[in-house]
Amino acid sequence: MASFKKKTKTSQEIPTSALPDIIFILLFFFMVATTVRPNEVKVKTSLPRITQVQKLEQVNILSNIHIGKPNDVEKFGKEARIQVNDVFISADGIPKFIEEERVKLGDKRNLLQVVFKIDKEAKMGLVTDVQEKLRDVSARKVNYSGLKISER
Repeated sequence: MASFKKKTKTSQEIPTSALPDIIFILLFFFMVATTVRPNEVKVKTSLPRITQVQKLEQVNILSNIHIGKPNDVEKFGKEARIQVNDVFISADGIPKFIEEERVKLGDKRNLLQVVFKIDKEAKMGLVTDVQEKLRDVSARKVNYSGLKISER
């Protein structure tokens, strides 16, 4: 009787020909679906109502300063605080902040504009301290943010 031998050639390789396609599809998905996180505002700013509004054209030369009571009262207290980017600073930290912002702008450093977003309940003394520090570093282009009163 003849005996038959089974030929068992099992391949241990994993096909990787579609792998680059899958990687590029995932990369494209995350590029489209991801948003850049803006700075998290950690203070309450109930903006005052204003009558005259002017839209600022070049948003890349704007630096925001938020002044108001912190959202997390247990951690930061009840007093109004100054927030720039994602950190709290004192009025004495304003010159360093302005210099850092000017360095980021490079050639456009003289075009820097500061935008105040101030809670209408904030103390004017704190705002005055910030304004004086801005004057000390010659940051004289200052804008105040507010909500437009609807015309009726």
